[in-house]
Amino acid sequence: MERAFSGQIAFVTGGASGIGAAVCRQLIAAGAQVAVADRDGAELLAAELGPNALALTLDVTDRAGVQAAVDACVAHFGGLHLAINSAGIGAARHDLADLPPDEWDRMIAVNLTGVFNSMRAEIPPILAAGGGAIVNIASICGLVAVAGTGAYTASKHAVIGLTKAAALDYAGRGIRINALAPGFVDTPLLAGRPAEIRDALAAQHPVGRLASADEIAQAALYLLGSGASFLSGTTLTADGGYTTR
Repeated sequence: MERAFSGQIAFVTGGASGIGAAVCRQLIAAGAQVAVADRDGAELLAAELGPNALALTLDVTDRAGVQAAVDACVAHFGGLHLAINSAGIGAARHDLADLPPDEWDRMIAVNLTGVFNSMRAEIPPILAAGGGAIVNIASICGLVAVAGTGAYTASKHAVIGLTKAAALDYAGRGIRINALAPGFVDTPLLAGRPAEIRDALAAQHPVGRLASADEIAQAALYLLGSGASFLSGTTLTADGGYTTR
């Protein structure tokens, strides 16, 4: 994949940590120019990545702010070809009747409406550039359910549905739109969990471990790249065998 994205401009939400940060690092290494868009930490990562990275402060629930960030990326780099919508949140587990409504609202606002806001802003400049690719980060919880995760599971199922619908809208106009469904990933979202919980999550994967953010980023770059040129509207599952059971 050396320099495989030379001349390409990418916009990455949730780009300052976890999967998003790994995607940014790999895209830069592959020759892309990258807008690192996140609520916190974008400046630090962009400084690490060098002159081909642009830091943008972004809350994906702020529709006008998302548009402004995409506009800033286009103005700075001169266009947009690729987008990776990685911003998302998790939450404590609750049986459905015990799920606080504000947690439901927040989950849907970030994990689902945030993807809508992002694609709505990203698609016009990608069309203007002659086409490209978008990857939406979903989850195994977009394919199966985990007890106590009603809001998260609903949001990620909906991301996959939104991805399919958008792919149909734009497949004939040069934009491939796919989803990526990781298993449990060793990111800051899990870093604070007790060791016994992390071990239990790792054991749920037939391969016997958590994914690394770099592994999931490699799958995302595959979906963005020329090797996936006939993939649109699909969900690539990178879950260590979790959903095969």
